[in-house]
Amino acid sequence: MKKSQLKKYAKLVVKMGANVRKGQPVVINAGLDQPEFVTMVVEQAYKAGASRVTVDWAHQPLTRLNVTYMTDEELAKMPEWAISRMKHYAETLPAMIHIMSADPDGLKGIDQKKMSAAQRKTYPIIKPIRDSMENKYQWTIIAVPGKAWARKVFPNLSPKKAVAALWDAILQCTRVTANPIKAWKDHNADIKVRYDYLNALHLDHLHITTKEGSDFTVGLIPEAEWLGGGETTTRGVFFNPNMPTEEVFITPDKRRTSGKIVATMPLSFKGEVIDNFSLEFKDGKVTDIHGPDNAIALLKELVAMDEGSSMLGEVALVPFESPIRQSGVLFYNTLFDENAACHVALGRGFSNLIKGFDKLTQADFKAMGVNESMMHVDFMIGSRSTNIVGFTKDGKKIQIFKDGNWAF
Repeated sequence: MKKSQLKKYAKLVVKMGANVRKGQPVVINAGLDQPEFVTMVVEQAYKAGASRVTVDWAHQPLTRLNVTYMTDEELAKMPEWAISRMKHYAETLPAMIHIMSADPDGLKGIDQKKMSAAQRKTYPIIKPIRDSMENKYQWTIIAVPGKAWARKVFPNLSPKKAVAALWDAILQCTRVTANPIKAWKDHNADIKVRYDYLNALHLDHLHITTKEGSDFTVGLIPEAEWLGGGETTTRGVFFNPNMPTEEVFITPDKRRTSGKIVATMPLSFKGEVIDNFSLEFKDGKVTDIHGPDNAIALLKELVAMDEGSSMLGEVALVPFESPIRQSGVLFYNTLFDENAACHVALGRGFSNLIKGFDKLTQADFKAMGVNESMMHVDFMIGSRSTNIVGFTKDGKKIQIFKDGNWAF
């Protein structure tokens, strides 16, 4: 891969992704797979005016060792230094850059119940700190190839060629063109046309069907707005949280989902790949899970995490003709695969999609039907056959998707 292309990507991540401001600290979370690229991002952050750039490294084999050898009690502890660091971030509001490269199967066979139990105990500590930062800082999630991930995506290629092929696919999907900054500005403008139209409809609920078996309705919150592409912090800074992104999404009313939802693509969840599953909903909650044994086991763990993990926090519309779908690559990575198909998410909703969110309380959001959970897990439900009809309060029907693509 040419260094010139990687430098363009690094600059795009800093400028259009996190939109690092002069004098702002930056925190980068990354795996050990592409240190050269991480170094490029650090340099670009400093060139953008960052006051300090901190890199926190992660490595799946170390996670496996910690879960295997720590006691349940020790794994569930949050050290004082870790709490202090989170509080420091809440005070200083650094730009956060998350660089994904992990093996989709890298934690297969790990003790998921032990991990879930630890997460339940640490979440009450994390939540109030996270809530205090909500919508106040810029963040972005991107990806670079890891060898194991690349071999999963391109199993018939040598490790070196697989990594090169995955680099090509990532750069194509993230619009690293001759002028990537302009390409992203144009892309955000196109997405805005879509969500402006949907917001003007004032829909009450959606009915979504596919030939794969999905047939469900999901209610919408009157105060909620559709969004896509970039977002703006309460301090007025525009940023792109996901690179790539093709979705227009909304926070639904957690109480008003009924019917069957069938996954149409594999999901990498907690370091394991699961596929061919479906969920049944009644009055907003998952009532039944179907699929292979590993999928059922993992999904049962998910929906039992807390009260909100069995309800929807997001509905996202993505046309079948999206560039990521048209690339023909199955990434086994939600950041990419969710942008190849319509999807929903179990767990936490987005409070910033509610009109006047900065003046509302958590109690207000709960009363409206915004879901609250420690989890937010997207899974893909769209296909070439996706049909979506929107309904207004007075019963008017509007075709939103037909045969997998926008109907307007």
